[in-house]
Amino acid sequence: MLVLTRKLGESIRIGDNITIKIVDLDGRHVKLGIDAPRSVTVNREEIYERIQRENQAASSANDHNLEDIAQVFRKREMQSNTE
Repeated sequence: MLVLTRKLGESIRIGDNITIKIVDLDGRHVKLGIDAPRSVTVNREEIYERIQRENQAASSANDHNLEDIAQVFRKREMQSNTE
């Protein structure tokens, strides 16, 4: 991990298109301004982790859910065949 020291108003550049600027110092808190292209997602760590957990949960359908969906389609198919 690279550790850099910056003062209020100073910046850090990441590549050619991301700038992180120290915009406020308040006791133990630092406010950062992040200038990045819209194509770059910027999240706080806890938000990023929650998004990852939710995405993983949503993408891991279990067999029970798939069977429920299959039954719905089977019922619809039988209903349309009897009409």
